[in-house]
Amino acid sequence: MRKRIPLKNLTVGMYLIGLDKSWLETPFLRHRMLLTKDTQIEKLKTCGVQYVEIDTEKGLDVGRADEGTPSAARPEPNGQADRRPPIEAPAEPPPPARVPFEEELEVARKVYFDAKNIVESAMHEVRMGREINTEAAARVVDGMVDSVLRNVDALASLSRLKSFDEYTFFHSVNTAVLALGLGRNLEMDRKTLHCLGMGVLLHDIGKTKIPIDLLNKPARYTPDEFEMVKQHALRGAEILTATDGLLEEAVWPALQHHERMDGTGYPYGRKESELTLFGRLSSVVDIYDAVTSDRVYHKAMTSHAALQMLYDLGQKGHLDPPLVERFIHCIGVYPVGSCVLLDTGETGIVSQIYQERPLTPKLLLIRDANAKPIAHPLPIDLLDGAEAKKRTIAQVLDPAALGIKTDEYLGAELKVG
Repeated sequence: MRKRIPLKNLTVGMYLIGLDKSWLETPFLRHRMLLTKDTQIEKLKTCGVQYVEIDTEKGLDVGRADEGTPSAARPEPNGQADRRPPIEAPAEPPPPARVPFEEELEVARKVYFDAKNIVESAMHEVRMGREINTEAAARVVDGMVDSVLRNVDALASLSRLKSFDEYTFFHSVNTAVLALGLGRNLEMDRKTLHCLGMGVLLHDIGKTKIPIDLLNKPARYTPDEFEMVKQHALRGAEILTATDGLLEEAVWPALQHHERMDGTGYPYGRKESELTLFGRLSSVVDIYDAVTSDRVYHKAMTSHAALQMLYDLGQKGHLDPPLVERFIHCIGVYPVGSCVLLDTGETGIVSQIYQERPLTPKLLLIRDANAKPIAHPLPIDLLDGAEAKKRTIAQVLDPAALGIKTDEYLGAELKVG
């Protein structure tokens, strides 16, 4: 049962679920926690908290501090805290066996659209004043992590999927996919990958607190409007810290994806030493997917141009240079969906990359040397030595300028069928 009480009545063993001020004004990032130390209560006093909410079903009620105190909070008879060793977490399961790209692609496609539906549902629930279904989100993220561990390129290849009308949903999934690929490249363990995936998948949840017509405004924001839009980072962190089933680390992408290494970002203007790995990583993937998407206020960049922009931002001190370089390595010099001109004059679309050989991807040839469309696109693999002697990539093209819809050739559908 929820109960609002004065801070003076708060004791160790109670389960805290709310304060009379923002949690972001306190040292605690979690909005719900079992009190186990008197120092936690002292910190709340220092922050000026006067009233709190407790859950008497998960912790002690007022006036019952000596009854049923959880063992973690109950002192031993000799005055010493319970020093029993913590229960060990189960051993991490072995990584899934690696499978071929083509075999994993269909599985990855289902996982991708399941994730898109989860984001859409989570945003709807928050707008309606209900809690996010973290168990459903966790199951989807488990599937994403498994897919990345089986074949990182399959799920990553789907991050090119875009939808102008459903940008926020696709953007959330794409950034999560890209973040997991980068996390795998950084050799994160499964538990860390899962936490990263949860955090980045929900990093834009705060946009549910911003008027939709403002988010989709086609003109430049006024200073006041921009200040309002910037609030989505704080609002997102507040929503996630109040959500059961999320680790503290999963909140950092929402709070820090617009922060910059040199302190020029928002909401707090944190600098490098104050930013978490999850925060620095999410800012890289967030920018990449945003600038490669069509929005009401800008046309999408080519992937190649976006990578160059990220590299420049890293060199200027806005982004983490080593993370940017790792990211470029992850998605390749010619990411899936890139339109390229070969030295033969033919036009192709990158259909698969090899992280170990980024300059020699698989292609679909769609136009011949005379720029005439090929009725049946020809698959070629530049990693093949014989093929590489015939053709090399000479230039990256802008498919929109040529009237080429890359997703049509690669067989990717934006709607769930």
